[in-house]
Order: sequence, then C-alpha cells, then structure tokens
Amino acid sequence: MSAAVARVVASRIRTNALKRKPSTRAGVMVNGGGYQGKTETVCEVAALFEEWWLELHHQLNPDALPGTRDLHAPVAYVQTPVTATPKSTCEAILDFYGEPHKNMTLPQLVRTVKAALHAHGTKALILDDITRLKMHREADQDVLDLIRSLMSMSVTLVLVGVGIPQSGLLRDSRYDARSGQWVFPPATGRFRSRNDAAGTQTERRFDLIELGPFRYDTAAQIDAWVHHLAGIQDQLRLLKAEPAMLTSAGMPEYLFRRTDGIVGLLERLIEDGCSQAIDSGAERLTTGLLDSVTISLDHLPVRDPAAGEVPAIPAPPSRVPRRKRPRNTSFDDGGTPAATRR
Repeated sequence: MSAAVARVVASRIRTNALKRKPSTRAGVMVNGGGYQGKTETVCEVAALFEEWWLELHHQLNPDALPGTRDLHAPVAYVQTPVTATPKSTCEAILDFYGEPHKNMTLPQLVRTVKAALHAHGTKALILDDITRLKMHREADQDVLDLIRSLMSMSVTLVLVGVGIPQSGLLRDSRYDARSGQWVFPPATGRFRSRNDAAGTQTERRFDLIELGPFRYDTAAQIDAWVHHLAGIQDQLRLLKAEPAMLTSAGMPEYLFRRTDGIVGLLERLIEDGCSQAIDSGAERLTTGLLDSVTISLDHLPVRDPAAGEVPAIPAPPSRVPRRKRPRNTSFDDGGTPAATRR
C-alpha cells in the first residue's frame, strides 16, 4: 500500500511541476489511521522529487527574477495548527520559509504566502494533519477556502490526514471497490451552501488515496508483512541477533498481534525492545522479552488524539504467573503406622 501511495504522489507532483500552462494543479489527499506511515511516505517521495528537481535545474530556481537572490525550496512541509484559522495557517507556512509575519493582517499574510511560494520556486506544498480542520467551525471553512486559493499558484497540494472521507473536507463519502475511487453524494444538511458548485473545486481537483495497516489474512498479505520485518531486521545491530530473528517461528504472528499491522506501533515496540535487550545483556529479541515491553504513546507533543492521530494500542499479552509444579510425594516416609486395636 505504501508503494501504491508513493507512485500516485510522485507521479502527480512531477507531472504538475513540468506543466507550463496557467491551469489549476490537481492535488492529492492521503488518508489513513494514526501512526500508519502517511507522513513518512509522503515526505520520502517529496524528498526524492526535490533531489531530482534541483539536479534538473543545476540547484537554481528556474523562475527566479534576474538580480534577485535565488532562494530555492521545491518542497514545503507544514503541519496544520491544532486550532486552525486562516491567519495561523498562513503563519505556519511562512515559518517554514523563515519569512517575518508579525502584526500582519490576513490579506497581507495571504499575499506574503503566495509571494513566498513563487519566490522560492515551490512546486509541492504538504499540509500534514489536515483533518484538524473541523467543518462546523467557520474559521476552519475559511482555511479550506484559503487552501483552494493556493491551488491556482502552480503548486501541487498534498494533504495528509486521518479520516478525510468523514471529515467534511470532501463531504461524507464511500469507497467504490469496482472503480477504486471515493464517491461523493450530493451535498445536504450542514455541508450544503448557497453555492454548492464551490465544493467541487475541492472534490474534483484532489485524488484521495488510502494508506492502511498491514493485513494478515492472505498469503500475499503475510508475505508483505514478513518482507517488511526482514527489512527492519537487516537494520538491527544486536550482538546475539539470529539470522531470522523477526521472520522465523511464530515471531511474525506475535508482532502482528501486538501492533495490528500498524507500522508506527511496530517501530515503537522494536525500538523499546532493542533498548531493553541491550540493557539486560540479552542482545536479541524474543517473544519473552517483548512481552515485558508496553507500547505507550502518552504525552506526544504534536499529536492530537481528538483528530484520530493516536491509534488504539492492542492489549499487551496477559502475564499470568506460572503455577509451581507440585512436589512428588511418592517416596515420602509416612512414619510407623499405629498399632491395630483388637
């Protein structure tokens, strides 16, 4: 699934970057649960594009004006503020570029953002945690209008979030397995406005793609999970690590039960397990050692549980104390039997 998401995002960014006509660039929305690797996948694709774009133009901004400083940033990454407003969103974008924005009005902020995107030659703008926008708040609807306006800046917008189809950004939708697309019903209720055609500016200009957890139901899904574990295994440097420490015996099934196939939880479990293996001197991972590791995502500084950014953690294995084996009393001396009364 990660490879499929990478192909769509990479193709959209590169195709839009090579366009010369002044049309609106279609964007991409990446949907999935918390800790499933959405941001990591998108940022890796964007980094590869940036390397390719800089090499193509010899590290220079091809759209820079003569006599101006050539500040080139083909990709910009911005995290949506927890309580988003048009001003805070603009300020977050300007913070990426290091542009001053103190005491600016909203129109000034919008103009500065658009000028920064053009001046730095930005071809892709990644807005992470986009589902922090709540469509029942007027300020958040204004932020969505701002995002729509940026689509005319020859910039590919990549929006990443949890539960995008149900968030109201694209209205409530359903997945059509036959066409492989998300279907959007006519706007009704709180999503209906006096200008319903305006909503199609978002719906028709974004492809929505899904990045879900690993599955463990079919042979192909199991092979994908084991292949992922093999890749992690190659990066571990434990002194007593066995050649197939994570991929043999019952370890793949155990790791899947502990993490539900969520790559972020798997990474946390293995990292904490390796730390414990080093501290204890075991220097290898076993199910017994991992049983003592509790996955905890508490006190995450930049995660918003209300927006679904923190996944549910599977319950740890039950630690039932082992009952001691009873002592064998077959050869115990019971003493001299009492005399039989007559």
